[in-house]
Amino acid sequence: MARIAALVLAIVCGPVFSQDRDVEKRAAALAHELRCLVCQNQTLADSNAPLAVDLRNQIREQLAAGKSEQDVLDFMVARYGDFVLYRPPLNAATVMLWLGPFAFLAFGAWLLARRLARRRAPAELSDAERARAAKLLE
Repeated sequence: MARIAALVLAIVCGPVFSQDRDVEKRAAALAHELRCLVCQNQTLADSNAPLAVDLRNQIREQLAAGKSEQDVLDFMVARYGDFVLYRPPLNAATVMLWLGPFAFLAFGAWLLARRLARRRAPAELSDAERARAAKLLE
């Protein structure tokens, strides 16, 4: 009798557990795509901040309610802006996020090249310094 009850329970509850696992996988994948608004350099999946926990629960609830991943992302962007995306889209508001590091790198390379060029350039001696150097070499 216990075996029959276990079999019936597995048949009835199996799809529910499978659906829960599917929602968990989808929620975890989305949590890796969203930035923790408290930590800012971590994904929601990596953060233990209370807000991150709340947002992960909200993602899970929305997915369980039948919303798609894109619906959840759109909701988060509408509520928190493009900053919540760990990889924000390239647009006028985020152009500095994408191009800023390259601009700093180019400026640093230019600064380094300028400094090295100054260091290599031979110093021009005045006539008095040349005469003094010639006198020292004699």
